[in-house]
Amino acid sequence: MSTYKERAGAFVNEDGTTRFALWAPDAHTVAINLNKNPALNETQVFELSPADDGWFAATIQCGAGTHYSYTIDGRITVPDPASRAQQDDVHSDSIVVDHKYPWKTHNWQGRPWHETVIYELHVGLFGGFAQVEAYLPKLVELGVTAIELMPINEFPGRRNWGYDGILLFAPESSYGTPDQLKSLIDTAHSLGLMVFLDVVYNHFGPSGNYIHEYAHEFFREDIQTPWGAAIDFRKPQVRNFFAENALMWVLDYRVDGLRFDAVHAISEKDFLVELAARIRNVVPDGRYLHLILENEDNGATLLTQGFDAQWNDDGHNILHHLLTNETERYYANYLESPTEKLARCLNEGFIYQGENMINGRPRGEPSSHLPPTAFVLFLQNHDQVGNRAFGERLAILVEANLLKSAVALMLLSPMIPLLFMGEEWGTRQPFLFFTDYDEDLGKAVCEGRRKEFGECAHTASDEAWGQIPDPNAPSTFNDSVFNSAAHNTQEHTSWWNFYQHLLMLRKSEIVPRLVGARSIGVTPVAERALVAHWQLGDGHLLSIYLNLSTQHITLSVREDNWSNKRVLFQHGLGEGADRLNVLPPASIIVTLSENPSDAV
Repeated sequence: MSTYKERAGAFVNEDGTTRFALWAPDAHTVAINLNKNPALNETQVFELSPADDGWFAATIQCGAGTHYSYTIDGRITVPDPASRAQQDDVHSDSIVVDHKYPWKTHNWQGRPWHETVIYELHVGLFGGFAQVEAYLPKLVELGVTAIELMPINEFPGRRNWGYDGILLFAPESSYGTPDQLKSLIDTAHSLGLMVFLDVVYNHFGPSGNYIHEYAHEFFREDIQTPWGAAIDFRKPQVRNFFAENALMWVLDYRVDGLRFDAVHAISEKDFLVELAARIRNVVPDGRYLHLILENEDNGATLLTQGFDAQWNDDGHNILHHLLTNETERYYANYLESPTEKLARCLNEGFIYQGENMINGRPRGEPSSHLPPTAFVLFLQNHDQVGNRAFGERLAILVEANLLKSAVALMLLSPMIPLLFMGEEWGTRQPFLFFTDYDEDLGKAVCEGRRKEFGECAHTASDEAWGQIPDPNAPSTFNDSVFNSAAHNTQEHTSWWNFYQHLLMLRKSEIVPRLVGARSIGVTPVAERALVAHWQLGDGHLLSIYLNLSTQHITLSVREDNWSNKRVLFQHGLGEGADRLNVLPPASIIVTLSENPSDAV
């Protein structure tokens, strides 16, 4: 076990004492304010002893449930930056937590990566940890194998979409207690579900971060990010802070994987390699642990250095353009030869592998050597819906048959699929960006967001601009709350059945053959239409014939040979039309054959 110098926070000892440690290199003195009985509000003050390298520490007779805060140089009182729980908010007292828990699922080892079907969700919009736990059986019935929780660490206010976290070790108090989070994870494991957690190590939120008051070395002013000065990962104390956070989720909460947000904003990529190694070194033999990246740089190298997969923004962006014809913002990078771009995505993973974007900057690294399972494919997620001015879902933007063909591609291709909460119901409910800041910051965020979208064609008019929801308004959060009861209609049930059927096919026909799968060619056959082939691990050939256009597409003689093919799924062809050599508009056929030569 690491020494306290590498473990910030409060740790309960077997003898009933608690060890407190804070890295405060700018401080001369650090006092701890203890309240062992919060109901009586009786505070005791102790001085922490200075140690090497800017650390202050003390061992005090107190246990779990004790409330505490730190006073720096007698001038400012702050919560513990490594607090494991908060009384109420990021500005309130921290709480000592003993991570002992009566786990019920003792033999859970996780699931192999190739079985993964991810369901991304926002805990607050479900109502908290207990409400998510109650919904888990429905996700198992759907065919999901992993839930991914958007960031759950303590943020300012009572509502936030998650990426403005401040106290990274403390589960958000409005969602529930640490034990309620553990109960959620325990129940998920008992149902065969993995639990992934989205963690943000590239920035802190704009309100409530006190680290700069006593540890300016935590940041570096020479690199500025959209969130201010960059975190200084050159410092070993900083690296340890984030590594210990990851280890807490893996060891104390038993999560099955972590998704690292926006690692392109971390300048020291060697930290990521070190982090992956440190996490994997503590995981017992036989336990599956999955590490996933979000990386706008399309950095394929990291996917051979301890990380399992990366969110494939290229895949989303090209499909979104083909489905909606949107051309604004980053979709402008996908306008030229879009069918060929989709073909490259399905064939090699990334579309941009070093080529210049429209801004003239190169992006990406070669990725064709990576397996399809190194890429997480999605049509919607928190970013792509929440970062729209009005939070529209694809069910509003895209005609149903066209959308269903794209969903089938996502769920039956060898890439790892990710669903965003509600899409399985074909929900039309928005997912908006929401916050709960003080009045001045809330006003600034609202104005900044409206300015951000002011130049987009669909929000360019003064009337539309003024209708962009205020992130700080309670109604913006309320409009996004997940309401499963609202989906009790024939239309929504039809969507749910559609997703369930596809996931059953994936489980029975594709997943058992997925290890060792590789692309053996993707051919555009017309504008917005292509044929893709993958040789699966057992030698079977998976083929997808996709037409996202409004035209009938005639397949070549080379592609319309249906001998020895078994049709797994077809949509948009009509009854008895699954073996024709014409692909109607908005259609897809998925086949499986014994021999690659049967279709190539």
